[in-house]
Order: sequence, then structure tokens, then C-alpha cells
Amino acid sequence: MGGVDKALVTFAGKSLLAHVLDRLEPQVEEVLISANGDASRFAQFGCKVVADAKAQGPLSGVLACLKRAAAMGATHLVTTPVDTPFIPGDLVPQLLLAAESAPEGLAMARDDQQDHPATAVWPVGLADALAAYLAEGGRKVTGFTKAHGAVTARFPDARAFVNLNTPEDLAQAETWAKGAA
Repeated sequence: MGGVDKALVTFAGKSLLAHVLDRLEPQVEEVLISANGDASRFAQFGCKVVADAKAQGPLSGVLACLKRAAAMGATHLVTTPVDTPFIPGDLVPQLLLAAESAPEGLAMARDDQQDHPATAVWPVGLADALAAYLAEGGRKVTGFTKAHGAVTARFPDARAFVNLNTPEDLAQAETWAKGAA
């Protein structure tokens, strides 16, 4: 996206973050934003911003949020990328339902074509295991999720997890959004 903050990129009249919040907030008690840098850029959204203790890729953001969620008394953390404005309205209940059958309670989203490990429910009790994984040099989300027996929650709409990474992706998504209106 040309080096701009993806969370603030405008899509269908509002920021990508606003789209994700519209879909996620009704499903959770509180939203945390995992972001490094100046947290004030997200002040208008009214969410707590959690920075990585040590920047080591996406999993360091998950770890920081797992620790914050545990301190808040939460049992689980749901993660989703900020550039997925079409996440399902039943994402959290479906992930939690799937997680009931997982050996360590970890579940990720899956459409008919692929897994989406960045869209997942994480028990806060996995924080120590994740910290150890990162300390040993692990960086791949799928490496951790596989090692901890993640199961999948299936969703029928592949568009639900489309990442808007390029201006072309954004243009395609605008077409989809107009078609749904």
C-alpha cells in the first residue's frame, strides 16, 4: 500500500480498522490493537494499543496481547489482521466452538481453500509457550499453531479472509462491497 499505515487506509468510505472493528466489537468484550509506533494515531477508535515487548513479527504482537488479555482477566484472545474487512459476523463463536475440540484450545479460521492462522482464538495460557517459541527463534505462525494442535473453524465464504495488501486488492474489494450494497 505504498508504505502507509494499512489500518488507516480508506475502504468503502472508512478505514480498514473501522471495518474490522464494526465486525469484531459485537463479538468480544474488548478490542486491543497490536501496533508499534505512535499509539495516538488510533486514539479515535477508543481501543487500547499494545506494543510488542520485542519486535519479532506477528507472533510478538500476539504474545503482547495474550499477556495484556490475561492481566485483564480474559481467558482467550481473538486475532485477525487489520486488512481483512470482511471477517464473518460469527467469527468468534465459531472459533470458540472449534477450539473446544483442540488439545490446547487453539483454533484458526479456514475457508474452502486454505487456513488463515492469523485469524484465530488463542487461550491466554499459551503465552509462556509462545514466549519460548519466539525465544528459540520461531517466527512462523503456522509453526506454532501446528506444534500446539490448532484445529480449524470452517467458513464458507473465501472472501471473508481476503487480505487487502495492494491497491489492486483494494479496488477488487471496492467492487465486491458495491455489489453487496
